[in-house]
Amino acid sequence: QDEYKPDKDLSEVDLKNAIRVHHALATKASDYSKKSNVLKLKTADWRVFLFQAPSKEEMLSWILRINLVAAIFSAPAFPAAICSMKKFCRPLLPSSMTKLCQEEQLRSHENKMKQITDELAEHKLHPVEKSLKSKEAEEYRLKEHYLIFE
Repeated sequence: QDEYKPDKDLSEVDLKNAIRVHHALATKASDYSKKSNVLKLKTADWRVFLFQAPSKEEMLSWILRINLVAAIFSAPAFPAAICSMKKFCRPLLPSSMTKLCQEEQLRSHENKMKQITDELAEHKLHPVEKSLKSKEAEEYRLKEHYLIFE
């Protein structure tokens, strides 16, 4: 609802509150029914934002443009940190521009999607007791949440 003024410099607060779109995904907010023409933006740090567009056409345009910019600034993930413990760590998601062409990036995303799907299926084959409040159960839930989100 804030008005953007192009002649005004961005403050430190503006930059701090900016939404980072690297590794983000914009979709139609089909599960949101209070208002029409609402899109959902899921960011790499698992935050979710809802935006309302004036029309369906503009909403679809926003989704397309946000996803295009997100793809450009979504270089392939770095492997997760390795430690001696069997603790789950999310991979590092760089916010730099990708060096892959569109076809290579699409293949990379398709391969990553297959890898994540296979990993989620394998993960679900070895569940921990849901009643446990141990570190192991928390690690299991965290990894499952990550895999579903991805």
